[in-house]
Amino acid sequence: MNITLQQINTLKAVVEQKSIQAGAELLNRTHPSVITAIKNLERQIGFALFDRSGYRSTLSEKGAVFYQNSLKTLKEIDKLAELAQHLNQNKEPKISIAIGEITPKEKALSVIRSFAQNNQHTTLNLLFENLSGVNEKLLIEDADIILHYINKTDARYEYKDFCQVRLVPVVAPGFLDSILTKHLKLSQLSNKVQCIIKSSALTDQKESYNINKNAQHIYVGDQHTKKEVIMQSMAWGHMPFFMIKEELEQGLLVSLEGEHIKSYLVDIVVARLRKEFYGPMAQALWDLFE
Repeated sequence: MNITLQQINTLKAVVEQKSIQAGAELLNRTHPSVITAIKNLERQIGFALFDRSGYRSTLSEKGAVFYQNSLKTLKEIDKLAELAQHLNQNKEPKISIAIGEITPKEKALSVIRSFAQNNQHTTLNLLFENLSGVNEKLLIEDADIILHYINKTDARYEYKDFCQVRLVPVVAPGFLDSILTKHLKLSQLSNKVQCIIKSSALTDQKESYNINKNAQHIYVGDQHTKKEVIMQSMAWGHMPFFMIKEELEQGLLVSLEGEHIKSYLVDIVVARLRKEFYGPMAQALWDLFE
């Protein structure tokens, strides 16, 4: 069976115009040629598309089902044509974005969502990575753009400031053996387990952000697990303030910040490799981050 787009478009015109004559006029074809096209289509599919028993021909029961599904085919063909035009304009079919472990996902995804809604022919590949694994994705060009912290003096990066995230050292109430004071030192936590995010980098990069090297560690793969580990009094650790604000207010977590143990701010940027040319889709997404 070889049903053509011309046959489906002919059927569509006749149904929408409610007569063969009007359909023929819309298609700028002769009345007999449209009748022939419909009959040939009916012969191919093996059943009548129209009930011709009344004054006006109407779709038969089978014809109505066939017609509705043929409209889906036409829509898919239109999408295919749009995709061909998209690719013909050298627009990238896919963009990869790596998002870091402390980047506020809601804020990041609100920008990405805006891009996705207006560029449906570009597939977005979202990568959620940890620590230097984010930067690695960009440097080996597995990602086009990252939302993470970087060394701003590194000339390989082009970046825009995105937001700041405050990391707060926290514990669950009762985790410490003694009363919490502002004079607490990191050395006093050496007998306490610290929860640490493990890097997703493929290369062996040693990272020691606020790690008490004399303590036992629990390694986890994401901030939500880390938060749960801390809330279950299994460990202490630094958490993004935006993730624990309510728990701090409700007394479910307690800040360790004092004279010696500090919270700190991290600059989150949107970054890409510094080069002369970017594809139009990658550039359009970059331009949305202002």
